[in-house]
Amino acid sequence: MIQHNQPRQPRTSKLLKLGVLRAGFALGGRFAPGQTVERAARLFATPYGSSRSRARAVQADDEMQRSEIVTGAQTIQTYVWGDPTREPYALLAHGWSSFGLRFLPWVARLREAGLAVVTFDQPGHGRSTGEICTLPDFINTIQAVGRRYGNAALAVGHSMGGAAVTLAQREDWRAERVVVIAPPADMATQAERFMRYMRLGSHLRERFFGWHERTTGVNVHDLEVRRYLPALGQPCLIVHDLDDLEVPWGEGELYARHWHNARLLTTQGLGHHRVLDAPDVIEAVLAFMRGEHIGERIVASPNLPYGLA
Repeated sequence: MIQHNQPRQPRTSKLLKLGVLRAGFALGGRFAPGQTVERAARLFATPYGSSRSRARAVQADDEMQRSEIVTGAQTIQTYVWGDPTREPYALLAHGWSSFGLRFLPWVARLREAGLAVVTFDQPGHGRSTGEICTLPDFINTIQAVGRRYGNAALAVGHSMGGAAVTLAQREDWRAERVVVIAPPADMATQAERFMRYMRLGSHLRERFFGWHERTTGVNVHDLEVRRYLPALGQPCLIVHDLDDLEVPWGEGELYARHWHNARLLTTQGLGHHRVLDAPDVIEAVLAFMRGEHIGERIVASPNLPYGLA
C-alpha cells in the first residue's frame, strides 16, 4: 500500500449556495416533484464550468496535436502525442467535470515507454461541445475515439472515466491492458448519493432514474459494472485510495473481486483527485504495462467473500 500525507481541507465559500439549493429541493420534492426532479437530474448531468476554464488554461507542449471527432450531435476535442495509427497507444479518459489535459503529467513517461498518447474532452467538458453529459455519453465517446485509432495497448480511466472505460470494452474496440483509478461501480448508487447530498427525498428515486432513461435510452440498472466484469479477460490494475470521500474504496475492491485478471493497488492519503497525479501511481502503472505484478490479487467465493491471494 502506498501512503501519503493528507493536505489540510480548504474551507469553502459555497456552503450558503449549497444550503439554498438543498432547501429548494427538499421543499420542491414535496410540492412540485416533477419540476424538482427535472431540475435536479439536469444538475446531476451538468459538468462544472471549471472543466472548461481549466482546460483553456493549460499550456501543452509542442508535440501535442489537437484534432476533433464528431460523434452524434457533439464535436469532441482530442489531444494526441505521437502517431496512434502506427504506434501502440494509450487512451486516457478523464473523470466527471475534468478534462483530457488533466493527464498531462502522464504524457512524457508514456512516450518514454514507447506509446503514443490519446486523450480527449468528454461532451460538455473542456473544449468539446455539449451542455449535459451522462455515463452512456462517456462510454459512447470513448468508443468513438477508440475506433478512430484502433485497439489500444493501454486504457486508463479516472473516476467516472474508469467505469466508462470498463463498459466500453467491446468486440469493435478494446484495450489490451486496462487501468481504472478511483472507479465507481454502480450508476444507481452514484445517483442515490447525489440525491441524499442534495436532500432529495427517496420517494423521487424512480422519477430521477426515469429522467436518465428518457434522456439516454439506457436503464440506470444496466450500468451496474459488476454485471460485465466476469466477461473481461484482459489484465486490469485498479488503483483506489482509502481516504477517497467521493467514491468509496470498496467500489474499487469490487472491481478487483469480479474482474478475474485484475489486481488492486491501494493508496492512502491521496483522496479522489490527487491519486491521479501521484508519481508513485504513474510509475506503478508503467510497471503494470511492462507486465510486472503490481498490487494485490483479490479472490472471492461463496464461502470467502473476499481475500488477498
